[in-house]
Amino acid sequence: MRLDNYYSQVEGKTLISPQQASDFAKSVAGDFNPLHDADSKRFCVPGDLLFAIILAKYGLSQKMRISFLGMVGKNVPLDFSDTSSGEQRIVDANGKEYLSVKREGSVTTNETLIRDLVCRYVEFSGHTFTDILIPLMSENNVMANPDRPLIIYQSMSIDLNNLDFAKPELELSNASLSVSGRRGDILLEFRLTASGEVVGSGEKKMIISGLRELDGDVVQRTVDSYNRLKEEFSG
Repeated sequence: MRLDNYYSQVEGKTLISPQQASDFAKSVAGDFNPLHDADSKRFCVPGDLLFAIILAKYGLSQKMRISFLGMVGKNVPLDFSDTSSGEQRIVDANGKEYLSVKREGSVTTNETLIRDLVCRYVEFSGHTFTDILIPLMSENNVMANPDRPLIIYQSMSIDLNNLDFAKPELELSNASLSVSGRRGDILLEFRLTASGEVVGSGEKKMIISGLRELDGDVVQRTVDSYNRLKEEFSG
């Protein structure tokens, strides 16, 4: 994966085109969320791509927490502030904040480790909708709006024991959905392993809106459509 294929530097700002974002979502993450389609009216840059860029630019810290404060739309020039204080803000030209990053512990810029960690994380994300979220919603007798599904990141965190490992693997350790009316709060917890040993853990929180009562036939059509898109893209 060449991450610089998915963003550009223009006059000191980080710029992600709709096509770059869509290519990353589909080609790298296997994520076919319609919000990441280049021609979507509600287009937004995948949170996983922003996470990957942060690691590529500033390294991986033992403890990281990223809060997603707004969706990055089409061709928004982003400014990544300095991280010397352990906190970082990602803003646009008007000062609107999209992400905040908090760091603790040691930092590595090992490109191989960062690439492997990003790849495992985004692969995990690519399976989230059909393998995790659909079963979670079914257990709670709810489903997303099939015409306008809206599932967005709220935050993610990583807590590593150390940075002295290679070829990490990521596996889900717990998943839960809390429903309040038409909104759902999703918590996915995962562990990171290397050479059979646990080297860290993490979690990501998402919000899903527009929930409604479960209709099994509609859900199955949604899953079939999602899988068909993946198959068509894979050729």
